[in-house]
Amino acid sequence: MQKKLESLKGIIKETEGVLVAYSGGIDSTFLLKVALSVLGKNVIAVTVNSEVFAKKEIENAKKIARILGVKNLIIKIKHLNDEKFVINSILRCYYCKKKIFSELLILANKFGFKNVIEGSNYDDTMDFRPGMRALKELGIKSPLKEAMLNKDEIRILSKQMKLPNWDKPPSPCLATRIPYGVRITKEELLKIESAEEFLLKLGFREVRVRSHFDIARIEIPKYDIKKIFEMDRAEKIVRKFREIGYKFITIDLEGYRKGSMNEEWIGKE
Repeated sequence: MQKKLESLKGIIKETEGVLVAYSGGIDSTFLLKVALSVLGKNVIAVTVNSEVFAKKEIENAKKIARILGVKNLIIKIKHLNDEKFVINSILRCYYCKKKIFSELLILANKFGFKNVIEGSNYDDTMDFRPGMRALKELGIKSPLKEAMLNKDEIRILSKQMKLPNWDKPPSPCLATRIPYGVRITKEELLKIESAEEFLLKLGFREVRVRSHFDIARIEIPKYDIKKIFEMDRAEKIVRKFREIGYKFITIDLEGYRKGSMNEEWIGKE
């Protein structure tokens, strides 16, 4: 693991200066921390504010950037103005990444940086990730993946570095909760964000509300499922979700799993 960390530092050092695509998640935070240790002031972190990202994630990114002492720019990108994204084909992630990183390359050039780096890790190669093709086309570097660092190793190293979010659950864009082929709307994204925020307030740490029109399919870890039926949580969830706009509220008995909407597409990219 230490050899991988040294490899990562070497990869970053070769850039001489970078713009880091920074979401506030553990991967991009770890990448940013290492970049700062290697390049010092020749690093800028840029966070994207979009309808597809939960507001709390943007605030979390800003907070951690302040702790790390790095310049953090917030740029607005309106994904819902892009019809190719909105129709929600299996290439949704491709169009999303293409839009974001095209903007980041322009910004990097303004600051005199030749390289933009992002936080995909080695585990991400096992999932259906059409967005990786966009990164490759644009020449975006993924140092964690290149150094073959996986999520568990990143968490261990982040804990050693005392990063405040070393154990933070992943929180990908809200569009990942909507089945492919169903149009992405602001209203649907707000429903999902509100529903997941409510579950988090009830004490669940890792949640996904997969939105199937008027059906909410709740994914939480299997060991947490029984908690739903304790302390009137089930009744509270039903009441709140119906206020949000769902008619039927279900629990996925397989529990939370990363990229469940992609399961039928893995290996077909």
